[in-house]
Amino acid sequence: MTQIGHGGRAGWWGGRAEKGATSTSVLLSFGNGEVEQDVSAQGTVKTAAEVKAILGKDFPSQVAKIIDHIDSHCRAWIERCPFVVISSTNAAGAMDVSPKGDPPGFVKVIDKHTLAVPDRMGNHRGDTFLNVLENPSVGLLFIVPKRREVVRVSGMAQVVRDPELLERMAVNGKLPELALLVRVREAFFHCGKSMIRSGMWEPDGWGSIDGLPTYAQALKDHANLSAPLSDIERGVASNETDRLY
Repeated sequence: MTQIGHGGRAGWWGGRAEKGATSTSVLLSFGNGEVEQDVSAQGTVKTAAEVKAILGKDFPSQVAKIIDHIDSHCRAWIERCPFVVISSTNAAGAMDVSPKGDPPGFVKVIDKHTLAVPDRMGNHRGDTFLNVLENPSVGLLFIVPKRREVVRVSGMAQVVRDPELLERMAVNGKLPELALLVRVREAFFHCGKSMIRSGMWEPDGWGSIDGLPTYAQALKDHANLSAPLSDIERGVASNETDRLY
């Protein structure tokens, strides 16, 4: 193993690594010092041809299943979906993945080539919107509780404020201020093996959540907040009850 210290070369993971090393011990730098973490670089795959050689030939059904629109199957799934994850990338290539949740059917199927996703009250960051203004390509992952499969959609997005569209997305009489309009380029069902392996919908197999940090604890430490933890916890609780819509 090659030990890399302060004289190493910057690696893609944000630490320092030596070019050409087959196995690397990388120092990851944090604000309060450095923590050593082993990162294996053995057998790095560098080409698409290598990937395909390892994975094997494409299954014809998995290539042919990709469609360029929202058909009746995808529409039925989206209309029953209460949770979607949206990926976006800015012009510099920085990636963001944001969750969106609402009552089932909150993502509107405008027509077979167009989806609309409402934006509810949140953290005011606007990561997805800001990325889309620089790079309109987005990906969406639609999850339906108790179903193992997911539906994947990709396309080109716009940030819109169309009053008629926003009216259709009202919940409890509250309209979203913005919506993401997605022009569909690809849509397909993804098999359920990831959900099966994870036991996502099998509560008897879930691990304990005892000892996990609360959102308030993480917020206090990560944002270096001076307020007492109890005050932050009250603020989080109020945000989750009074600022949903």
